Amino acid sequence: MKAKVFTMMMAAGVMALGLASVAKADMGPIESRQACMKANGAAMGVMVPMLKGEKPFDKPAIDAALDAEGKACGGWAGWWGEDTKAGGAVKSRATDAIWTDKAGFEAAGGAFMKAREGLVAATDEASFKAAFPAVGAACQGCHEKFRTAEK
Repeated sequence: MKAKVFTMMMAAGVMALGLASVAKADMGPIESRQACMKANGAAMGVMVPMLKGEKPFDKPAIDAALDAEGKACGGWAGWWGEDTKAGGAVKSRATDAIWTDKAGFEAAGGAFMKAREGLVAATDEASFKAAFPAVGAACQGCHEKFRTAEK
C-alpha cells in the first residue's frame, strides 16, 4: 500500500513539474525549450533509479513522467527560429549547429522521439530496460553536437 501511495505522489509531483513548465504562457521559445529540458531531466530522475535497480519498476510513475515531459515539450518545433540563436538576452546552451545542420538536428530529434516511443510502449521491467539505452544514446548524440557544455 505504501508503494502505491508513493507512486501516486511521485506521479503527481512529476506532472506538476511538467504542467508548471507549460503553464507559463509568457515564456519565449528559449525559456520554453529550457522548461522542456527540465521536464526531460525530471523524467530521467524518475526512470534512471528504476533502470539501475535502485527503485522498483513502476509503470504508472514512468507514464506520468513521460506525460509531463510530453506536455512541457509540446511546442518543440516552434522554438528554433533564427532569432533564438545563442547570444541574446536569454542564455542558451544551443550551438550554431542547430541552425547550420538543420537536417542533422531534425534527425537527432527524430532519433529521440523514436527511442522515447520505446519507453512509452514498455509494459514491464524487461521491455523498459531494453528500451532505455536508445533514449540515452539519443540524448547523448544530440547533446554532443547541438548543446554547449557551458552552463
